[in-house]
Amino acid sequence: MANIKSKGTIGILTGGGDVPGLNPAIRAVTIRALREGYQVIGLRRGWAGIMEIIRDKAVDNSECYTILTEQIVNKAGRTGGTFLHTSRMNPGRVNKIDVPKHLAEKYGKDVNDLTPEVIKNLEFLGIEYLIPIGGDDTLSYGVRLYQEGFKVIAIPKTMDNDVPGTDYCIGFSTCVTRTIQMTNTLRTSAGSHERILVMEVFGRYSGFTAMLPTMAGAANRCVIPEHKFDIEHLTGLLVEDRQLNPSNYSVVLVSEGATFQGMDQMVLKSDVKDAFGHAKLGGIGNIVSEEIKNISPKFNNGKTVNVINQSLGYLVRGGDPDAIDSIVPMAYGNLALDLILKGIHGRLVVLRNGRYDNAPLEVVTNNSKYIDVKRHYNTDRLRPLFKSFEFQPLFIMTGSEVS
Repeated sequence: MANIKSKGTIGILTGGGDVPGLNPAIRAVTIRALREGYQVIGLRRGWAGIMEIIRDKAVDNSECYTILTEQIVNKAGRTGGTFLHTSRMNPGRVNKIDVPKHLAEKYGKDVNDLTPEVIKNLEFLGIEYLIPIGGDDTLSYGVRLYQEGFKVIAIPKTMDNDVPGTDYCIGFSTCVTRTIQMTNTLRTSAGSHERILVMEVFGRYSGFTAMLPTMAGAANRCVIPEHKFDIEHLTGLLVEDRQLNPSNYSVVLVSEGATFQGMDQMVLKSDVKDAFGHAKLGGIGNIVSEEIKNISPKFNNGKTVNVINQSLGYLVRGGDPDAIDSIVPMAYGNLALDLILKGIHGRLVVLRNGRYDNAPLEVVTNNSKYIDVKRHYNTDRLRPLFKSFEFQPLFIMTGSEVS
């Protein structure tokens, strides 16, 4: 069992998809906590690590957690990803096959709630405050623990930037930066072959990762989950963009959750769902590419326009964080410690209107965050809509939160 220092022990974990900026956040929490007299335990593999602990002092649980030091986090804090590793495990809904072996006899249902074990394991480690870093799925289980009486302070991360209650989530800036860079890289191929470039980007329910790069000039058009578009209309716009471009090419960014008229649902890579009920998306870029190629003769004097189709996928979530995703995690980590030192919990650290703040943790599960289509998306031109930037937030589109 962990050796508790005078002020107690803080636990920290990362869950869901990896993004650049997680390690800087872990570093910020750890260094500040140690200097304030706390011990910090890093829980491995998201919620999976704390779920799998065996409550026996004689057992080696090093695969489930590690004691964090300045030396450990300083080295990792300059890098991307998460050295604590991650998972999409939801202890509130654990399939029978995923129940830890030492709990198999106690939890034999097809789907099991291991929350009582998680709480006991946290107490076994002497953890008083828990800081989960994640998106709405990971943090929704943080809400569950808080409702069960545990002290939780959450840090939002997701490249989709769709955690409610905050204008900014760790990973978003690097994702936008990578998307712009890679789009510009592929421009040379699109121009050389005089093609239309279709790039599929992340964005299950919210189109921020397609909208911001397009607004920055990376693409001519973008299609997003919040608006079901007309594929023929998109094709006509892209052919026109291509004809107006001296290099004879055009670019569209396609959110993975986007759909066009005639489609019943988002395109899935697999029907298998994760512990939070989500199937893996992917493939809308392929479908859009084929449709554009087939429809293009109608707008191009009967001649087919060929298409370059590229899914950015993990390329935008790998590698080191950019400047914003190095600075914001530092601030978020220190905000979490500010709250702990005041004895406050049940909060989500946030950025709102350019200022660091905190919000009730329940905002994660009580709301959803989407592009405000009426305000920020031109449904006729299929591109961002903006009129005035005066007094707007840094990333312009902070989303509309719907209860």
